Amino acid sequence: MTVGTNSSPGAAEAAGAPGLATVSQLAGPVARVPVQQPAGACAPPPQAGPVGPAGAGPEAADGHGEFAGLGIDPDDLPDGLVIADATGRVICFNSAAARITALVAGEALGVGIERALPLEDLEGRRWWGLTDPYGGLAIRRGQPERNLLLPGGREVLVSARYVRTHPTGPVRRLVVTLRGTEARQRTERSHAELIATVAHELRSPLTSVKGFTATLLAKWERFTDDQKRLMLETVDADANRVTRLIAELLDISRIDSGRLEVRRQPVDISTAVGRHVQALTANGQAPERFLVSVSRPLPDCWADPDKIDQILGNLLENAVRHGEGTVTIDVAPTSFANAAGKTEKGTAVTVTDEGPGIPEESVGRVFTRFWRGSKRGGTGLGLYIVKGIVEAHGGTIKVGRGPGGGAEFRFILPVAAPAYLTQ
Repeated sequence: MTVGTNSSPGAAEAAGAPGLATVSQLAGPVARVPVQQPAGACAPPPQAGPVGPAGAGPEAADGHGEFAGLGIDPDDLPDGLVIADATGRVICFNSAAARITALVAGEALGVGIERALPLEDLEGRRWWGLTDPYGGLAIRRGQPERNLLLPGGREVLVSARYVRTHPTGPVRRLVVTLRGTEARQRTERSHAELIATVAHELRSPLTSVKGFTATLLAKWERFTDDQKRLMLETVDADANRVTRLIAELLDISRIDSGRLEVRRQPVDISTAVGRHVQALTANGQAPERFLVSVSRPLPDCWADPDKIDQILGNLLENAVRHGEGTVTIDVAPTSFANAAGKTEKGTAVTVTDEGPGIPEESVGRVFTRFWRGSKRGGTGLGLYIVKGIVEAHGGTIKVGRGPGGGAEFRFILPVAAPAYLTQ
C-alpha cells in the first residue's frame, strides 16, 4: 500500500492543484494587509470572483468567511484561533490568540505560520519542523493538544487540525487553537496542595498508631491495665481521625464530579440541632455556652439526614473550636429565590459565635479548599464540603459577621418534597 504525502506549499501553488486557491487569491496582495488592525484580525476577502473549491464562493478564501455561515466572528471565540492557508500564510489571527501570545494580530496576517507562531516544545525543538503539517504524511488529520513554548518561555496549550480537500489530499487550511495554561496551573497547584495536606494530616495519626501498637506488642506485660487502656483509646481516636479524613476526601471527589448522592427523607432540623448540642456538652462543653432558638411552625424539610448531620457537625465544631463566648443556633422558616429565580419556602439555620469573626478580606475564601480561620487544627476542607452538600440539596449558604462581632454562618434548605406529594 502506498501512503501519500503532502506536497509543499510552494509546489502546490506552482502546480495549480485543482480545488486550491493560489497565494494571491487566498492571502491577497501584501499591500492589502493593513498595518494596524484591532486586537484580532483576518485577511479581507478578495473582491473578484469565486475561489477555492467549486461553488464555495468568495467567502471561503478568508478567515472570517470560514465562520460566515455560523453567524459568528472569530473574535467571539473564547480560545485563540490562528488559520493558515494552503501556502502556510496566516489568514486569521483572532483577539484571543493576540491576547494569549502577546502578539499584534495585524502583523501576523500574510506571514508564514512558522514566523507568526515560532513554537518550540519543552526540549527546545521547533514544533513546526517536527510536525511538518504541509509536508508530512497525508493521512494525518491534526495534532493533539500539548504544552509548547513561545519566545521568552511563555507556555501555551496548542492543538492543530489539518483541513484537506479530500482524505489524503493536500492541506487546504491549517487551523491552530491556543489556550492559556493558567487554569491548568491552578488545577495542578490545587492537586499539589491536596496531596501535601493529606500527607501531613495522615502522618501524625499514623505515626501515633504505629508507635503505640509497636510499644504494646513489644512490652505488653510491663504496662498496667490503665496504661494499656489509655494507649488503645489514643489509637482508636487517631484511627477515627484517619477515617474522617478519608471520608472528607471522598466527599470532595463526589462534589467535584457532581456525583454526590442526596437520599431525601423527612428531617426534623430542630431535633438534629438539639442532638448535636447534647453531643458537644457530653464531650465537655458547658451547656450554658449554647443557645438554641426555634421559630415554629417550621415547614417540612426533605433532605438526607446523614448529610444534614455533617453540615451541623462542621458548623458547630467550627464555632466551638475557633469562636468564643455563646454559640447561638437559630432555626426559622424562610423563603428564598431558588436557582430558577422562583420564590420557594425553606428552613434557615443560623450559627453565630462571639469570637473575633472572619476578616473582611477572607470572606470570599471561606468556602474554598484548605481555608483555615486559625491555626487550631483542621484540614481546611470542612466548609468546602458543607457548601457542596447545601448546594446539592438546592439550598444556599453564606457567611458574615454576627451581632456580637463573631462569625455567622446561615444556610437555607428548601422543602424539596417529592413530586408525588405536591401533585
